Amino acid sequence: MRHLVHTAHWQFFGLTSGFLAWILIMATVGLNEWRLWQVSDVSVITSGVAWVGIWRVCFNSPLLPKFETCHSISISDGFAPAEIAVAQVLMMLAVISGMAANISAASAVRLAYFSVEDRKHLKLNFLLAGMLYILTAVFCLIPLLWNMSSVLTNSTIDFPPDFQLSAPARQHVGSAIGVGVFASVVMLTSGMIFLCYRYAWTDLSSDSPKDIRDPLHGAWTETTLSQSSELSNKRGMDNPTFHHGEASGWEIDSGRII
Repeated sequence: MRHLVHTAHWQFFGLTSGFLAWILIMATVGLNEWRLWQVSDVSVITSGVAWVGIWRVCFNSPLLPKFETCHSISISDGFAPAEIAVAQVLMMLAVISGMAANISAASAVRLAYFSVEDRKHLKLNFLLAGMLYILTAVFCLIPLLWNMSSVLTNSTIDFPPDFQLSAPARQHVGSAIGVGVFASVVMLTSGMIFLCYRYAWTDLSSDSPKDIRDPLHGAWTETTLSQSSELSNKRGMDNPTFHHGEASGWEIDSGRII
């Protein structure tokens, strides 16, 4: 079985990048700064800015100036726009698929680095990891780009009166969308790295002969002890000096007998 340690260094880098991107995706889910609303009425929102996320909307109020006042947004709320509801579902699917992608990628890299005999699942793990990474990136990009488009077109959300949020004068793209887009690009790159692995598209048989090769002097030659002794005996018997010495000794012994 050929050794694959030197062939999977880029995939190890892809695993590390995919894991970091997965952490950034989870951070994107929890951040409130998906949309930044600039409001003109500062009597309720003292800072003049409200942070609208996919789970809640927060702002600074005069009642609690040192703390944020937050109201939750549920998928079942009638005022929640389609891009918010879709983001809640797809981002959670991205977290789950990203975790599955990292597990599959870790298993694939482990097979390439440490397994020598049992590699029947090597191809499946690399292909599965690559497709899951790409699927995770797609799950993230759809709600991120949709919400970004809503911000750029200044689409508002009709919050209920108890939220005390009026329509914004203008909106800005929040940092959460930037973090999510960056994580999606990294996740997509990791998926392409795993799909481009050379042995992900080649069958490796576990009973194929080992590729024993010296990187400096070429192939090694394996000989057993019995073969070595037979070779040495043959070399000794084929040596003319050995035959001459044997003949001389026989003449001397014959002379003593006479």
